[in-house]
Amino acid sequence: MDLAQPLGLLGWRDLVDLLVVGLVVYNLLLLIRGTGGVRILVGILVLAAAAWIAALLRLDTLRASLNYLLPALPIVIVVLFQNQIRRALARVGRNPLLRLTTDQTDGSGIEEIVVAAQALSVRKLGALIVVERIDGLRDYAENGIVLDAAVSHDLLLTIFARDTPLHDGAAIVQKDRIAAAACFLPLTTSAGVSIEHGTRHRAAIGITEETDAVVVVVSEETGRISIAQEGRLTGDLTLRELRNQLFELLLAPGTARSSG
Repeated sequence: MDLAQPLGLLGWRDLVDLLVVGLVVYNLLLLIRGTGGVRILVGILVLAAAAWIAALLRLDTLRASLNYLLPALPIVIVVLFQNQIRRALARVGRNPLLRLTTDQTDGSGIEEIVVAAQALSVRKLGALIVVERIDGLRDYAENGIVLDAAVSHDLLLTIFARDTPLHDGAAIVQKDRIAAAACFLPLTTSAGVSIEHGTRHRAAIGITEETDAVVVVVSEETGRISIAQEGRLTGDLTLRELRNQLFELLLAPGTARSSG
C-alpha cells in the first residue's frame, strides 16, 4: 500500500492490510504487557527516534554511532524477546480444530482431581496439578519422577503429603493418567502477578503462558484452590466452581456432566 495514497482512495485490500497489521501489533503488545519487555521496547523506540533526529539535524557523530548499533538490533530483539516470540509462535501453531479430534478425558480423572483438591485444601497441603490439553508436556514430565499411573485422589494425596519426596514440584496428568510427579515448571516473569502469590502459583501461571495446559493449585498457607490457564489465575474457588471449570475446559463440547 502506498502510504501517500489519500484515505478516500483506499480499497478493500488496503483496509484488510491495515487491519491485519493492527491486529499483529496489538497482539504483540499484549504479549509483553506487564513484563520487562515493555521497558526494552521503549528503549528500542528511543534509539530509533535518536537515529531519526540525528539524520534530520545532521548530527554526524551520533548518526555514525547509531549506524554501528542499529544493524545488530534484530539479533538483540530475538535474544531479549525469545520467551515472548516462543509463546507467540506456539499460539499461532495451535489449531482449534485439534480440540475436536484429540482424545479427550472421559471425566473420571476430573472427579478424582476435584476430590483430591478438597482433601488437600482441608489439610492445607500445597499442590500443583497440571492437566495436559493439546500442547504436549513431555519435556516437563521427563524432568520429574515418572509414574504413569491412573489418576486417583489417594495417589494425589500421597504425592503431595509433606513427608514424601514428591511433595515439591508438580504432578502432570495426561489423558486420565498421572505421567510424572515432582516436575519443575517455568516461573512467570510477569510483573502483574500479586506479591501474595508464591513459587507454586507463579509456576502455575508460567506453564500456562508456555502451553495451553490447565493447572489446579492448592495453597499451602491458606488451603485456597485456584485454576490457572492462558497465563491467568482464578483464585479462591469453591468445589462446584472448580468442577464446572475443569469440565468446561477439559471435556469436548457436549460431554460435560451436570455438577449436581
